[in-house]
Amino acid sequence: MASVRIGSAFGIPIRLGGSFLLVLPVLVFLIGSQVGTTAEVLGESLGTTIDAAALSGGSLPWVLGLAAALGLFGGVLVHEFGHALVAQRYGVHVDSITLWFLGGLAQLEEFPEDWKQEFNIAVAGPVVSVGVGAVCYAAFLAFPVGQPAPRFVFGYLAILNVFLAAFNLLPGFPMDGGRILRAVLSRNRSRLDATRIAAGVGKGFAVLLGLGGILLGQLFWIAIAFFIYIGATGETRQLILEAAFEGLSVADVMTPASDLSTVTPQTSVADLVDLMVSERHTGYPVVTESGDLRGIVTLSDVQQVDPVERDAMRVEDVMTSDLRTVTPETEAEDAVSTILGQNVGRLLVVDETGDLAGLVSRTDLMTVFQILQESRSAALGKPAGEPPLQR
Repeated sequence: MASVRIGSAFGIPIRLGGSFLLVLPVLVFLIGSQVGTTAEVLGESLGTTIDAAALSGGSLPWVLGLAAALGLFGGVLVHEFGHALVAQRYGVHVDSITLWFLGGLAQLEEFPEDWKQEFNIAVAGPVVSVGVGAVCYAAFLAFPVGQPAPRFVFGYLAILNVFLAAFNLLPGFPMDGGRILRAVLSRNRSRLDATRIAAGVGKGFAVLLGLGGILLGQLFWIAIAFFIYIGATGETRQLILEAAFEGLSVADVMTPASDLSTVTPQTSVADLVDLMVSERHTGYPVVTESGDLRGIVTLSDVQQVDPVERDAMRVEDVMTSDLRTVTPETEAEDAVSTILGQNVGRLLVVDETGDLAGLVSRTDLMTVFQILQESRSAALGKPAGEPPLQR
C-alpha cells in the first residue's frame, strides 16, 4: 500500500497508509453523527450515565468524533508496538508499523520458528490493547459526571480497545488469534502442517465473516474477510516455497556475475531501454568500469523518466543505491523470505569484499522451485503441481 513515514519510535519507522487518510474523516463523521446514541450505550455498558444532551451542541460532536477516531488509531498503534517490541526482544527485525483503513500492521521480517516466541509475539498485541482499555476506563472514572465530553471519549476508547483485543483473538489466521493457534499447533506438528491447519481455519472464518457482511450489508466485514483470506493463502504459499528451498544456499539458485549483463553509471537511460528490449530483462546491476558495485536499475526506475529526456539522463540519475543484498552463503529460504516479504523482484549477491557475485530473482527462484517440484514428483510417481506463488 502507498504510505508515508511520519516518524519512528524504538528504532521502528511509523507510516501512514493512504487509505488511513481516507477512512479517518469517515470515522469522524460516523462517531460525531451518533454521539447522543453512543453516549447512552456507553452509559449503560459502563454502569453510569453520560449527559448526551450536553454533547450535541455546535461543533462539539465533530470534535469528539475526531478525538475518538484519533484515540482509536492511537490504540491500534500501541497494539502493534506490543507485537513489534516483543519481536525485537527475540531478535526479529521490524521493518515498520503502518496505519491503514483496517487498523495497523507491524511488518516483521519473519516470525520466529520457536512456537513459544511466536505465541508471545502474537498475544502481546491483545494484551496491550486490554491494558490500554483499562487505562482509558480509569481515565473515564477520574472525570466527574459534570464533564461528559472527556468521559465520552475515554469510555468509548475503553470499550473499543477491549473489543479490539477480543476481535484480534478470533482464529482468523493471519490475525493474532490465528497466529496463536499456529503457535500452539506447532508444539507437536511441523510448522508447515500447523500453518496449513491455521490457514484453513482462517479461510473458513473469512468465508463466514464475508457472508455475514453480505447479508447484513457490512462492507467493513467484507474487507476484513478479504484481507484474512488473501493473507492466509499468501502466507501458506510462502512457507511452502521456503520449505522447498531448505538446505540450499543462494549460491545454488543465483545467476552468477559471469552470466549477468551489467550497465555503468554513465549509460544513458535510452541505451538501457534498448538493452532491456533486446535482452528482455527488467533489472540490471550498476557496476563501474573498475568493477565497483554502485546500485541496481529496474524498469520501474526507467518508467519515471520522460521518454524525451532518456538520451540526456544517465543510469546514475535513476538507479537505486540503497541495496538489499545477500551473500552466496545465505540460505536460499532466507532469500525467498526477503524477496516475498519486502516485495522486491531481485536481490544482489555480494561476496565478502562487497563485489558483485551474482543476482537472485523471483524468476530464478520459481525456475528452481519448478525443477525441485518436478524431480520430487517424479521420484514419488506423481504429476508436478503448479508453483505456489507467482506475483
